[in-house]
Amino acid sequence: MEVLAYLIPISLTLGGVGLLFFVWTVRTNQYDDPEGDARRILSDKYDDKPKK
Repeated sequence: MEVLAYLIPISLTLGGVGLLFFVWTVRTNQYDDPEGDARRILSDKYDDKPKK
């Protein structure tokens, strides 16, 4: 049971770091390209076929 005294603060710290990183990515507009993937998949510029 003594190990819980170490594991609980470590898990809370890691969860807090993850939450802060997520908030930072939202504030820096990392997710603001809703139409980009839809247009890239229809483009012939990038070809996934292997070169011969």
